[in-house]
Amino acid sequence: MLSYLTVPVTAFQQNCSLIWDEQTRQAAVIDPGGDLEELLAQVDRLGLKLEQIWLTHAHIDHAGGTGELASRLGLPIIGPHPGDQFWIDALPEQSARFGFPPALAFTPNRWLQDGDTVTLGSHTVQVRHCPGHTPGHVVFYSPELNRAFVGDVLFAGSIGRTDFPQGNFDQLIASIKTKLWPLGNDTVFIPGHGPESSFGRERRSNPFVADR
Repeated sequence: MLSYLTVPVTAFQQNCSLIWDEQTRQAAVIDPGGDLEELLAQVDRLGLKLEQIWLTHAHIDHAGGTGELASRLGLPIIGPHPGDQFWIDALPEQSARFGFPPALAFTPNRWLQDGDTVTLGSHTVQVRHCPGHTPGHVVFYSPELNRAFVGDVLFAGSIGRTDFPQGNFDQLIASIKTKLWPLGNDTVFIPGHGPESSFGRERRSNPFVADR
């Protein structure tokens, strides 16, 4: 059985998530944007064996701690999609611009494509490429958990910004409607910021993507 814990990190209160196999305690961290000591304290508290880093996209608040964490613990970096390479290359500049601790650029051990899967112990998590907020943004979906870790694609009552370099509003809306809605109205999503919601709730009430 899989479990997860969401830990807000950085001044941007970005929802970093730990996801793990209850039996083996094998774990991955999704979007370690910063506050690594707090994240590692949670890993120790839960008795987890942190083995992987999964990235939805490469904005500083989601990826700022990735290079250091990977180097410190020898962890593979999985994701995002290659479309975000330019954001990874710009991490040192992003950290200086937004007042973050110095961030390291890196090369993921594995890029992700739409339809890929990632594994955690005996569990399989699906990957959806959802561009629009960034060109290389991906979403991690676990049918077993009935949860989708959507980064900054979709929020409770809102959607991701598209005014950053290579953002695209129409592309983002298409990603939500063609890649997320088919996962089912009952699917609960963990956004990059703010509270959880469900796809069904957003289809009813989100002013940007509600069914008309």
